[in-house]
Amino acid sequence: MKRKLALFIALILVIIPLTTSHAENSWIAAKSAVLIDADTGTVLAQKNMDKQMYPASTTKIMTGILALENCKLDEVVTVDDKTPYEIEGQQIYLQAGEIITMKDLLNAMLIQSANDAALLIAKHISGSQEEFAKLMNKKAKEIGAKNTNFINPNGLHDDNHVTTAYDMAMIARYAMQNETFRNIVSNYTYTIAPTNKQPETRYLKSKNKLLYATGSGNKITIDGNVTNIKYEGATGIKTGYTPEASNCLVSSASRNGQNLIAVVYYDPGNNLYIDSHNLLDYGFENFTNKKVAFKNEFIENIPIEHGSIPFVTAIVGEDISASIANDKAEKLKRNILLNDKITAPITKNQILGKIEYSIDNKILTSATIIAADSVDQKAIFSVVNTTQSGIVNVFTKWWFWLIIVFILWRLYIYRRRKKRRRRFKSKYKLKG
Repeated sequence: MKRKLALFIALILVIIPLTTSHAENSWIAAKSAVLIDADTGTVLAQKNMDKQMYPASTTKIMTGILALENCKLDEVVTVDDKTPYEIEGQQIYLQAGEIITMKDLLNAMLIQSANDAALLIAKHISGSQEEFAKLMNKKAKEIGAKNTNFINPNGLHDDNHVTTAYDMAMIARYAMQNETFRNIVSNYTYTIAPTNKQPETRYLKSKNKLLYATGSGNKITIDGNVTNIKYEGATGIKTGYTPEASNCLVSSASRNGQNLIAVVYYDPGNNLYIDSHNLLDYGFENFTNKKVAFKNEFIENIPIEHGSIPFVTAIVGEDISASIANDKAEKLKRNILLNDKITAPITKNQILGKIEYSIDNKILTSATIIAADSVDQKAIFSVVNTTQSGIVNVFTKWWFWLIIVFILWRLYIYRRRKKRRRRFKSKYKLKG
């Protein structure tokens, strides 16, 4: 009987966490999703955010970053002979020998999701798709992606072309800090004028319905209420689809100074818009982006050793904000961590430690603590001044040369007296 009871309790202990985990994200239909605060990078909600997924055309966010960082918008690009025949899926049908600007290519890629535009950008920057993929992966790691491997610039399916919802949220966050990128992805239409090979004007339109879709045929149900797919405050950024990836969407929105980014991967049908609405609503309704400390804000006067004054004024090194759950705002705690030993001399803006803000022992954000002003050593300790870089330099100090002159003068007096004594002794020895 005891054995059966023990097995029953063990089964309950296993089932409960599984049930709870499922309940926490059961409102998200996507296989993988995440919501972050775009300003702080804080994860506000997630479902399998570190699971590797096929990103489809959300890949083009990274391609757009590299294009903006390596090219000028008015840069002219000539279409090579191979690109028009190497691509499938969505495109603007570039022609061999066609001359087009980088601005048009970027808009074609990010708004129309043109695969040929993405491939041409990659070749223009790196010479080949393979070399460009190396650049993509290097940049992804620099941004903070942990489980991403890009094979191509457009997201066409490859079993080894993978990312995660979390990684793409970090990449999108980085991209949205670029003003030109923000301006492009916030638009849902664009026009490319006729070129040397294309006599017709190209009219482009985004598939990101969060930016514009209203009226009949563009409705979804949120919490039992029928509403437009268009999302209030939507600012971008990129859709994606392949049969293997299903529907994907990286979206962003801003309300009352709060900026959010949501990522949903493998989301069938209109669920990608329902999930995106729900995620963004959850963030706006339950979290506040609050500035918890200001640059140059006074922390305390810290005692120092060997200083010309007994303390140094410590201040916050930069503005810091935190995404705080509305029902836990009163639990916000501040923790000041100072370096073990603070000794003069101290230079202005020297790092003295850091300040952390946390809720329920979870660190939300942190910043450096710096010195408001310089503090010299006491005279007795300042004979030799060691700079922060460890280089000893006393030769520029006036008091050093004063000491040298004094020593030389005393040496001169000593030698004169010694010489006189010798003469005196020599004189009386001769007389004797």
